[in-house]
Amino acid sequence: MKKYLVRYLLGCAILLLFLGHAAKVYQIALIDRLDAIIYDTKLRLTMPQGVDERVVILDIDEKSLTEIGRWPWSRDRLATLVDKLFNKYGIRVLGFDIDFAEADRSSGLNSLENLASRDLKDSSGFQSALKKLRPQLDYDARFAESLRGKPAILGYYFAHGSASSGALPPPVLPEGAFPGGNRIYHWESYGGNLAELQENAAGGGYINPVVDLDGVIRRVPMLLEYRGAYYESLALAMVRAYLKFPRIVPGYPDDPETSGESYGSVEWLDLPTASGATLSIPVDENVAVLIPFRGYEKSFPYYSIADVLADRIPPALLKGRIVLVGTTAPGLKDQRSTPVGEIYSGVEVHANLIAGMLEGRIKEKPRYAQAVDILLLLIAGGVMAFLLPLMSAFRASVVALLVLLSLVGINLAFWQYANFVLPLAAGLLLATSLYALNMSWGYFVESRSKRQFTELFGQYVPPELVDEMSRNPEGYSMEGRKAELTVLFSDIRGFTTISEGLEPDQLATLMNEYLGAMTEVIRHQRGTLDKYIGDAIMAFWGAPVGDDQHARHALLAALGMQRELLKLNLLLTQKGWPELKIGVGVNTGVMTVGDMGSPVRKAYTVMGDAVNLGARLEGITKQYGVGIIAGEATRGLLLEEFTFRELDRVRVKGKTEPIGIYQPLGVTSELGKEVLEELALWHRALHYYRTQDWDRAAAALLDLSRMAPCYLYELYAERIEVYCKQPPGENWDGVTTFETK
Repeated sequence: MKKYLVRYLLGCAILLLFLGHAAKVYQIALIDRLDAIIYDTKLRLTMPQGVDERVVILDIDEKSLTEIGRWPWSRDRLATLVDKLFNKYGIRVLGFDIDFAEADRSSGLNSLENLASRDLKDSSGFQSALKKLRPQLDYDARFAESLRGKPAILGYYFAHGSASSGALPPPVLPEGAFPGGNRIYHWESYGGNLAELQENAAGGGYINPVVDLDGVIRRVPMLLEYRGAYYESLALAMVRAYLKFPRIVPGYPDDPETSGESYGSVEWLDLPTASGATLSIPVDENVAVLIPFRGYEKSFPYYSIADVLADRIPPALLKGRIVLVGTTAPGLKDQRSTPVGEIYSGVEVHANLIAGMLEGRIKEKPRYAQAVDILLLLIAGGVMAFLLPLMSAFRASVVALLVLLSLVGINLAFWQYANFVLPLAAGLLLATSLYALNMSWGYFVESRSKRQFTELFGQYVPPELVDEMSRNPEGYSMEGRKAELTVLFSDIRGFTTISEGLEPDQLATLMNEYLGAMTEVIRHQRGTLDKYIGDAIMAFWGAPVGDDQHARHALLAALGMQRELLKLNLLLTQKGWPELKIGVGVNTGVMTVGDMGSPVRKAYTVMGDAVNLGARLEGITKQYGVGIIAGEATRGLLLEEFTFRELDRVRVKGKTEPIGIYQPLGVTSELGKEVLEELALWHRALHYYRTQDWDRAAAALLDLSRMAPCYLYELYAERIEVYCKQPPGENWDGVTTFETK
């Protein structure tokens, strides 16, 4: 635990940073910006596409401006448009994404009235004619008359800081309608329509969207507050007109009648219709809705107003439709930046809202979305903060990928199947940050520990063991300790003679090739290289990394060195150099292992009687003409897998107790029948030898020499010949004593 404490603390700090943002203790702009990008991407990928025929846009386009003239047009022309739309085309609802704040003076009525007001002779005829013309020349009155009694909604806007103008429609909810926790947008002024027009229209709706910090429009408030009362948006007003003007009922997650005035914020707006059905519109804490874009621009039918006025549009294309009058002409400045287009017609924003409300496609952002976000952050952050430090780089990468995929999958499931909008950026950044922390820690901090281990053990221990040790550096130390290990010594036979026959550079090349090949065998068997002593090699197994099979690995290394020597000799003879022969001693026992030496020079090595015996075994290999000698302890651990030939019982220099010495012949399962028969005969000969049955021993040795001649049989034959002449006596123990190393 202490090993990972710093990483745990850093992971928790990162988690708390993102939790603070999710809990709205503070806001991190980067996360908000990334959430907006993710929202836009999800929206574009899941838009229904196609064209919705129910909502039609009548466009004040370049064609209309060319045929009819520059904007604003005279109100009598607009009156004609309204009459045609309702009387000839039979539309259901009409909405203007335009405000009519100023009176229309284009008829010249004001000039005529000024003339009529002057004191002119014989003006009675002029006055009478003007009276008859006034209804035709009062274009605002004509427009107002065309609106009267029809489901026509006028647009207007709210503003800050400027003087108000025009008239507002009646508020849809009175002061105090929202006692809960909603943060409804508040405005200080407005730009309304002429009172005469607004009074004759069926209603009015503001056209204000919400512009996010990146300048993109993603939401539109359904209700705004002005001087305590609440006014509806153009889209909501047109939907209500389509539904025969149902009242607006704020929807709360708790029943206000049972929970008093402490109930939460409004989460939806209900529109109960006369048929008994209720249309519910989900809203956020600002009583705004996310615009349910159907697709890219032109997702609704567009018709030029010039074509409508010129009767070039078949009535069937507009009959029963919801009609919006707006403009796409660049000069009239109704272009917006939206998730589906940087230049997007403002009137189509309202069309998307109307269609989305009627279809029930408004994405919800419920009040518990924040709690879900916090919960997901806690789970994902907790899993990664506490698991990644325990894992390898590969496993940590897999876990991080799974967490990221889970966060994305859960978010998309809420989006697609529950119609809910949940934040995702904080979770993705949290997972990425925790992964980066742990990978960076592994690279910069743990790699430093690994380098330290490499400096300490790399020259002795194979790289794969260094990797294993670096995963738990606290578990390894260079301090001295006692342990059962296996040691190996090897030496080149006749090295002095060989070195005298080679040039210095040739000798250096020879030694480099020999030591390199032998060292590779030792490392392959997980051995720790202790030192080179001239042409001699010392290695051991079982430290610093524990190895339950240290004896087996050491013996395999000894056999491997003999095989590798055969390959090396082929290369040496090609160069005209002498072949090499080596002796290897292997012994197992309790040894002291650790960093030993003086303040000037230290080495990680082994010491003890078992080590000394291993060195003696290597020294007497030449006495028996064998390449490898293993001690009794080593043989005892490996009898189930390997076959050994007992060579002798000896008393080496410095030891009083005799020991058995053995030549490993190889893995038992790999030995042929002839080898096993020869071994059995040898053991009989050795038995005869130790019981001083010289004749039988000599006969057995003779048979062995015929089967497979070797120096060992000759050695014992010479001994028998000596003992026949000079018997060792009845107390002879059969032990050979060596007085030299």
